Amino acid sequence: MKIKKTYYFAFWTSVYITIFTAISFFLLAYFFLESYFKLSYILLYIVVVFTFNFLITQYRLEKFIYQRIKKIYNSVSILDTSDFNKTPITTDIDTLSRDVQTFAKNKQQQIKNLNLREDYRREFLGNISHELKTPLFTVQGYLLTLSDGAINDKKISKKYIKRANKGVERLISIVKDLDMISKLESADLNLKKEPFNLVLMIRNIFELLEMKAKKRHITLSFNKNYRFPIMVIGDAERIEQVLTNLLVNSIKYGKIDGITTVSIEPLKKDKILIKVKDDGEGIEAKHLPRIFERFYRVDSSRSREQGGSGLGLAIVKHIVEAHDEAIFAESEFKKGSTFSFTLEKFEQL
Repeated sequence: MKIKKTYYFAFWTSVYITIFTAISFFLLAYFFLESYFKLSYILLYIVVVFTFNFLITQYRLEKFIYQRIKKIYNSVSILDTSDFNKTPITTDIDTLSRDVQTFAKNKQQQIKNLNLREDYRREFLGNISHELKTPLFTVQGYLLTLSDGAINDKKISKKYIKRANKGVERLISIVKDLDMISKLESADLNLKKEPFNLVLMIRNIFELLEMKAKKRHITLSFNKNYRFPIMVIGDAERIEQVLTNLLVNSIKYGKIDGITTVSIEPLKKDKILIKVKDDGEGIEAKHLPRIFERFYRVDSSRSREQGGSGLGLAIVKHIVEAHDEAIFAESEFKKGSTFSFTLEKFEQL
């Protein structure tokens, strides 16, 4: 056990005892002894008494405090004596009090974090159960109907098989997205960082999502005409997934006959900021801190009608952070939302 030596209390206690003892000894010698002791003897006696008192007081005080504090640690559930053994003991009561209070606060914060994780785990299990249950029951219902004889009706069987297939596709989508998040969280996803043309990538995604956007009469466009390539460094496949997810979200929740605008802005000497802005319904301020959580939906009923696994933004956040970059969300309710993230700029030599 490492002990931090704080001699203040023991020193003054020993001084008081020594003074009392020296005065008592001097008076005793003056009144009852025939001859006085030499001054050197008196001084030697004082030194011996002081040293003895100091050592005994210090030793007993440290032992007393250690035993008492250890009992406190053993009796309070939030404290761990194994952690206590790693820290020095002090006989300075003020310092000791501060150390114990700091230690207790740290433990309370750990317990709070564990409770938050437990709440998150419980909520996550409930969400994933609900997300899987809905398509599973749908598929099961169609298959049971077909097995009960509807399969003999070609028109009904074709329609039900098609709907059951959609349910299976949604299940596959959820499982794939969960697998992706699992790899990202376990750092098992190997990113292949290389330079690529960001402007060209965004144009290709616009073409890919053109039909989806037309169904809601939403226009996908740049904020200006980018005539020259903008080269960035990252895993092109994963960044394409980030942009696709953000644009698909803007189409799903954007305003009909609205517009989604993508802009590329310089942020620092070696960074750029990509923004995806829509003019849809927007997100209320109370939801913004949680929109990147798995399965978190601002409007559950509307979100499920639009389809998807409910993991899109969570995947986006994980991919961006896997690149050691940052992602941001801004929104004004009823006026639209803006999602932006940073990437490293590639400087050509």
